[in-house]
Amino acid sequence: MRHLTGKEPLFADRRDAGRRLAAELEAERWPDLVVLGLAHGGVETAAEIAGALDAPLDAVAVRKVGHPLEPEYAIGAVTPEGAAYVRAHDGLTEEEVAVAAGAARARAVELDARIHAEHPALELTGKTVVVADDGLATGATMIAAARWARSAGAGRVVVAVPVAPVESLLRVQREADAVVCPYPLERFGAVGLWYSSFEQLSDSDVNRLLAENRRAVVT
Repeated sequence: MRHLTGKEPLFADRRDAGRRLAAELEAERWPDLVVLGLAHGGVETAAEIAGALDAPLDAVAVRKVGHPLEPEYAIGAVTPEGAAYVRAHDGLTEEEVAVAAGAARARAVELDARIHAEHPALELTGKTVVVADDGLATGATMIAAARWARSAGAGRVVVAVPVAPVESLLRVQREADAVVCPYPLERFGAVGLWYSSFEQLSDSDVNRLLAENRRAVVT
């Protein structure tokens, strides 16, 4: 495993990470391939993969389930549909977890409506689906996204992230048919540490990336 300090960025930006991931995903270049990015940041990484592999691009609205006493601390994640993924209760009752998950679900539904207002979601039934993000922390959002892709009918689910903690990758591996990660790290920190540029993306950025792909690829 690589032992990096966090003072050495691995990628210039999300597009750079996506290009490097695409090079490792050539074996997945099939006519039935769909690339799915986690909104928001993961869509930029996924767009590079989709472009390199001549594949259609879509986005999945995943929201973290925050701890009521510390909203930035994720105890799980949800998508607009399907069961919530709960990584840990951390002292919360089932009812408290359900309330937190419900609030996150409402945010996911709203985000999904915004990012698919102009570009309807792609059909995943029987497809090979590469689910991409700009990195993993706990892995909660990726697990929720991978489960959503499976429930949407994906025939094969491949998780692709440029960098992640080894522990999180082990959890994600149980949810996917394959996992591609060039930099599995034992010492991690935060995803943004591994990028020279890690700007936040907006709904309009996601819509633009989807529009560019839909113009370039015949689905």
